[in-house]
Amino acid sequence: MDEKRIDLLTRRQALGAIATIAAGTALGPAQVFGASPVTNKLRFAVLGDWGTGDSACAGIASQMVNTHTASALDFVIAAGDNIYPDGGGRHLVKKFEQPFSAFLKDRVNFYAVLGNHDVRDGRQDQCQYPNFNMGGKCYYTVKKGDGLAEFFMLDSTDFTRNQSAWVEGVLRDSTAKWKIAVFHHPMYSSADTHGSSTGLRKVLEPLFTRYGVKAVFSGHDHIYERTKPQQGIQYFVAGAGGKVRKGDIDLKSPFREVTYDEDNHFMQVEIDDRQIAFQAIARSGKVIDSGTIR
Repeated sequence: MDEKRIDLLTRRQALGAIATIAAGTALGPAQVFGASPVTNKLRFAVLGDWGTGDSACAGIASQMVNTHTASALDFVIAAGDNIYPDGGGRHLVKKFEQPFSAFLKDRVNFYAVLGNHDVRDGRQDQCQYPNFNMGGKCYYTVKKGDGLAEFFMLDSTDFTRNQSAWVEGVLRDSTAKWKIAVFHHPMYSSADTHGSSTGLRKVLEPLFTRYGVKAVFSGHDHIYERTKPQQGIQYFVAGAGGKVRKGDIDLKSPFREVTYDEDNHFMQVEIDDRQIAFQAIARSGKVIDSGTIR
């Protein structure tokens, strides 16, 4: 078996899952997260474009708390547009600290990257904000699990030559088993409103393939998407944490594998030595996609 292949559900399970989703019934988390226990494991959530402070944001936060209560999350990845409309620090209490208070109480760290809304008036506010754990830097790395995973948190709102050189250096030097990139603007997106950031793709894709990045998480387009693997890399768009653009998906997109634009969502991801297991979960609690990367 090609190690780079996405090992999803068996054909029978997949057909059953499609039928269940079509019927509007939630899939059970055990379908993906039922593997035998391993000692070195990370469990985290991913959400993008979420900081509205309205009922949608509150609903996603509540559903994430349910997930955390059932199976504790180690941390949360925020894929940009963390605070609408302009990222300013004056909004942080209402649009982050209040809806996600349960995570702050449990000391679950958020690690954020910047989106286009964040940098309008909040670049420094967010980079310096202790609860986003950016350490005053707009791009940085996060190492987890004693060499199990390293997250490359990039600033796609201002991607300079200096940042490109930095990315290559840290990717080259990384010894993590799993290398995962996070940035706001997706290199592959089947959405009509924004779509693929081909300029970023031209610069970053050669580095990702050369240095063994296995998964990439972005936001920006207010949909969920899991692409077909591109040069052995699995790309995700998780951009509907607070806003959804219904009907925004190009169903004829050549790299579209699974898309969803009916409700807000976040992702739950679990990494161990063998695989990355993922679920996309709607605000209702319905599992809208699931699978593994081996």
